[in-house]
Amino acid sequence: MIRMHQVTKTFDQGKSYAVRDLSLEIADGETLVLLGTSGCGKTTTLKMINRLVEPSAGRIEVDGRNILTVDPQTLRRSIGYAFQGIGLFPHMNVGDNVAIVLRLAGRPKADRIARAKEMLQLVAMDPDTFLDRYPHELSGGQQQRVGVARALAGDPKYLLMDEPFGALDAITRDILQQEFIKLRQELGKTVIFVTHDIIEALTIGDRIAVMHAGRIEQVGSKADILGKPATDFVHSLFAKPAEQLKDYWEAMHG
Repeated sequence: MIRMHQVTKTFDQGKSYAVRDLSLEIADGETLVLLGTSGCGKTTTLKMINRLVEPSAGRIEVDGRNILTVDPQTLRRSIGYAFQGIGLFPHMNVGDNVAIVLRLAGRPKADRIARAKEMLQLVAMDPDTFLDRYPHELSGGQQQRVGVARALAGDPKYLLMDEPFGALDAITRDILQQEFIKLRQELGKTVIFVTHDIIEALTIGDRIAVMHAGRIEQVGSKADILGKPATDFVHSLFAKPAEQLKDYWEAMHG
């Protein structure tokens, strides 16, 4: 379980806040979506969990341990991270990109190659075709699959995903969303997924945490968020794509 208690982040000594008094619990095996507009604190929240950004105040626990007592590198190797920019190393082939965490952990080369092949198969990429290719030889969707494979290669219990499909075209994004849902069900990972796309949040999340101006406006199931918006901001956010949400609601409830 991941717990965040009154977590705050300021980059200018309290003149303004990226995140303020944020409290959340993410249960084992759950996919929690952080949803909100650009600049609301979603990515900062995600980065604080694996100490890419240090919290200014509050407490974050992973499996009951205060993350500030854990070596940052050790913590990051235990938490998978996938993001929109993908961040593949251009001078490394696909296999080496997928297995980079295992290399840093000192795993033998044969083990790294075997794991890279396994992960590529998991994300529907043929290892014989893609293992030795370089990032520039892949499509955007293929690069994103490699990014997810890399995040999973170390078999982390937790997976942080920062708008991983946001830069893709609508068709590719929909395909990867559905593949991710199947993958999540198969692996049972605990996922925190950041997006600004309402339909994506409803498609992927078990629960949704709506953020605005660094604060949590509402946390709840899809039915709660859609049927009982807790604030004017939540109501206005979900009212914008009204027809899409109407169709989604009808699909959920027959």
